[in-house]
Amino acid sequence: MSAATPAVTATLRQDATVISLVGFAHGTSHFFHFLVPPLFPMLMQEFGLTFTQVGLIMTVFFVVSGIGQALAGFVVDRFGGMRVLCGGVALLSVAGLAYSVAQSYAMLLGAAVIAGVGNCVFHPADYTIMNRRVSTARLGHAFSVHGLSGSLGWAAAPVFVLAIAAWGGWRAACVGASVVGALSLLFLIVNRKLLEDAEGMPRGESAKRKGGSFAFLGVPVVWMCFAFFLISVMAFGGLQNFAPPLLERTYGISFPIATSALTAYLLGSAAGVGTGGFFAAKGEREDFRIMVSLSCAAACSILLASGAVPAWTVVPLMGMMGFGVGFIGPSRDMLVRRAATATFGAGAFGRVYGFVYSGIDAGLALAPVVFGPFMDAGRFTAVLWGVATLQVLAIGTALAVGSRSRT
Repeated sequence: MSAATPAVTATLRQDATVISLVGFAHGTSHFFHFLVPPLFPMLMQEFGLTFTQVGLIMTVFFVVSGIGQALAGFVVDRFGGMRVLCGGVALLSVAGLAYSVAQSYAMLLGAAVIAGVGNCVFHPADYTIMNRRVSTARLGHAFSVHGLSGSLGWAAAPVFVLAIAAWGGWRAACVGASVVGALSLLFLIVNRKLLEDAEGMPRGESAKRKGGSFAFLGVPVVWMCFAFFLISVMAFGGLQNFAPPLLERTYGISFPIATSALTAYLLGSAAGVGTGGFFAAKGEREDFRIMVSLSCAAACSILLASGAVPAWTVVPLMGMMGFGVGFIGPSRDMLVRRAATATFGAGAFGRVYGFVYSGIDAGLALAPVVFGPFMDAGRFTAVLWGVATLQVLAIGTALAVGSRSRT
């Protein structure tokens, strides 16, 4: 008994270290997702832009990230996750500086391109490292921490950015974000040995890559996973970009309270991810858990879109919606892992995760283009109805993925 204890402890320590490092990097990625949206009113005033035009900055960011993510998976499979991860963080830091010196709308779009290239590496690199080096029994918790760190990065960014912007303007806020990226890169480099040691092949699983390099594109469940990500995250994208001005104009609340509602959504999402990790490791009914959680989130969207609820309920409803959306994260990741390993083997983690999770970038890229014109036309509740509709559609795709993967 006593002889086995050190080995178990060492495995737990190694798993916890890898999970923490990867989660920290992922939080940095999500922090940069929210660098620009809180600054929309300032950018609109300085450059004379519309909601659609500032939303296009994020569209460029996520289009570049989505295309890059599908390609980054092949690079990760070839060279491993650590070097690719450091390169992505470095580019995000550079993008923060590029935003800060922008003198025109075109320069803002150029900075978004740099940020998109930096952002594209995280999902294929992160999930490859975790799947290869974290014990299978702890993968549900690993995915939970990964999602939780991303949600915390989202939640921290508006507070950080607006606090600095109130003191020194939006350019100072972008410089501050660049410093965050540089510190994150330094942290990864200092601990590089721990992640470099994690470049080995999977524990207890065949590392053989099954099929050709692009064989995964011929499997329907992969496209269903892509569609699920696109639809469900597009709903979030509508809130990410426009929730504060949308809620301010719909319910007559102040902008700080409307921003607090978005923060409540993000914190609720973080709590949902943390809770969902405990359920994701039990059983295989991921699609059922996704259905229940997204149904609750859609109900909150419908209540807000109706305009029939009092203003004081906006913050708690946004928090509950965030919890429902966040709860599905670990189950969603386990669902994708099961589909990937069963069909292609662990040697193709990078390319499968890279392609499937590029649906996230596609959804976030489409959201400003779809919802921005409604904001410009003053049809604010239409955005909330659109969010609810997309969440309902995501339920159908999740059930289809679950059915296919079990088969």
